[in-house]
Amino acid sequence: MLSAHSFIKAVAVTDHDSVRGVKPTVELAKAYPDILIIPGVEISTDRGDVLIWGTDELPPKPWSPECVVDFAKTVGAVTSVAHPFREYGMGDLARNYKFDAIEVLNGNSSAKANSEAKALAKSMGLPGTAGSDAHQMSELFRVNAKIDSELTVEAVLKAIKKGLVSAQVTKG
Repeated sequence: MLSAHSFIKAVAVTDHDSVRGVKPTVELAKAYPDILIIPGVEISTDRGDVLIWGTDELPPKPWSPECVVDFAKTVGAVTSVAHPFREYGMGDLARNYKFDAIEVLNGNSSAKANSEAKALAKSMGLPGTAGSDAHQMSELFRVNAKIDSELTVEAVLKAIKKGLVSAQVTKG
């Protein structure tokens, strides 16, 4: 089932350690040409969760941050540290790896955790992204990332890497 929003036009599908839902969601969305589905996955590494956008494949194990980043670069995907300052987040360990972005606004994180994530991204010179971290329909669209790009997966990924993204609480 797809859920619509008045101005959110791209949604990343990032299930935990699985890409099973990506292809069916992309197929469903084909009926709606103004909605872009960005394939991805949230990988549980041995240091904390990492988002990969732009792939419908799982990286090979072992799932260390280095292996996940290397895989993403190989397939032209983008990596972001997921909710760095809450459970399953890697916190300041993120400084040891070459991620493309940091999730600075997570719909399930506290204001303090999001503030710490924003400070981490700034200190690392990385773009800040947003994610609803939705596990139920009612959690969708609480936060969003405004991305200055065309509505294609390639353009969105490139814009994130260039820092043409801002995280915001969804209004309306």
